[in-house]
Amino acid sequence: MDIQTIILSFAAFLISSFLKGLTGLGFSTICLAILASFLDLKLAISLVFLPSLSSNLFVMFQAGRFLESAKRFWLLYLSALPGLIIGISFLTSSQNQIPKAILGAVILIYGIWGLVIGKARLSKKTEKLLIVPVGLLSGLVNGATGSQIMPIMPYLLSLKIEKDSFVQTINCAFTFNTLIMMVWLGKIGVLTLPVAYLSAVGIVPVALGILLGGFIRNRVSEDVYRKIVFILLIVMGMNLVRYFR
Repeated sequence: MDIQTIILSFAAFLISSFLKGLTGLGFSTICLAILASFLDLKLAISLVFLPSLSSNLFVMFQAGRFLESAKRFWLLYLSALPGLIIGISFLTSSQNQIPKAILGAVILIYGIWGLVIGKARLSKKTEKLLIVPVGLLSGLVNGATGSQIMPIMPYLLSLKIEKDSFVQTINCAFTFNTLIMMVWLGKIGVLTLPVAYLSAVGIVPVALGILLGGFIRNRVSEDVYRKIVFILLIVMGMNLVRYFR
């Protein structure tokens, strides 16, 4: 990676973490949408690992309720594993353009969902019926694209779940999947030591971005900025979907 690419990558870290601090939206999804526009997707996923993992662990420590979340959603976590393995196999064996296009479609769907729907509610019975399919599909999408939000985030947001429990549950899933992907991509030689070093340095702009976003969030309307970010995700998703051609 040349110096210009490194600077652009750190700028993507800063912008994505700022938007996460401002709106609470997923750092890795926004960051991957930016990085994938000028990097190989497998390299982009590897760069995002450590900043994403550190932010997840920090949030998990703040939220508490780990045992409560593990007891209720352990099947969600386990069912993601086979999907994750299949998705990673697809990512590592396919042409770079195809996973990029799938990532674009995932981001596009999420942006439209957040902007247009975002308020659906599921019953307890439906929650139990969907928990395994949602876990399996979330692992598949995560492994194939690096994006961790679909369909697990809409699923959890549609349940009657307290805010701290939601934060703990979603970040447990993100962390579990991230660790598995780190091991797998390291094993096949994509996650190398130089990439890991650069990813570790990326924790600094991520921390700055989250602090700055959180500072501004307390002074402006969050709903307005969430809508802006969802619109931005739709635009970025459309940009990546063009790789289907």
